Amino acid sequence: MPDSSHILVAEKVSKNYGIGPARVEALRPSDVSVREGEFLAVMGPSGSGKSTLLHVLGLMTPADGGSITIAGRLVTDSLAERTVFRREKIGFVFQRFNLIGVLSAADNIAISLRVRGIRPDERIRVLLEHVGVGHVADRRPGQMSIGEQQRVAVVRAIAHEPAILLADEPTGNLDSANAAGLLELLRKMNCQSGQTIVMITHSQEAANRADRIVHMKDGKLLDG
Repeated sequence: MPDSSHILVAEKVSKNYGIGPARVEALRPSDVSVREGEFLAVMGPSGSGKSTLLHVLGLMTPADGGSITIAGRLVTDSLAERTVFRREKIGFVFQRFNLIGVLSAADNIAISLRVRGIRPDERIRVLLEHVGVGHVADRRPGQMSIGEQQRVAVVRAIAHEPAILLADEPTGNLDSANAAGLLELLRKMNCQSGQTIVMITHSQEAANRADRIVHMKDGKLLDG
């Protein structure tokens, strides 16, 4: 049973797309709970519902059923409240990075802070140094390697100190060396700063870096 040590609790969450004969159960009613400071990996083949689950947990996509509690607070259906939860409590690392091409690394992070009402400061460059890419602070994404872009994306996701970091196939576009480097970085963040992480992956090697692994099949979380 979830208790006060669980920072994220989802009960019977579900998501459907389409209507009538075209209706697809992308996420069948599923339960998952994540303890504060835990590194959780969600595994499953393509089309199993992993990304849908992550988008529902990250409040980017509203669930059709069930409930989500974050840091002891029940998330309501209010769009305004969900937006505040997402901005304040959650950080996202996407497979495609989603960096803004015309901005430098530092400015990509700064704009993410500004939309959250946080004034950018020297902490941005400190964080970039911390993850080993301080030298790209003034470079645009096109002037960085793939591995450097991914590390910048991680800094952007954690700069506002979110309670939960959600990572959607973060190694999917990386070669083996950069993938290993990113996984090492995530594990370091988890171990040293207690960052709670939920990572979606189809890679057993990536999942093995986590504290716990759960599995999805046919839109259902089997062991949350």
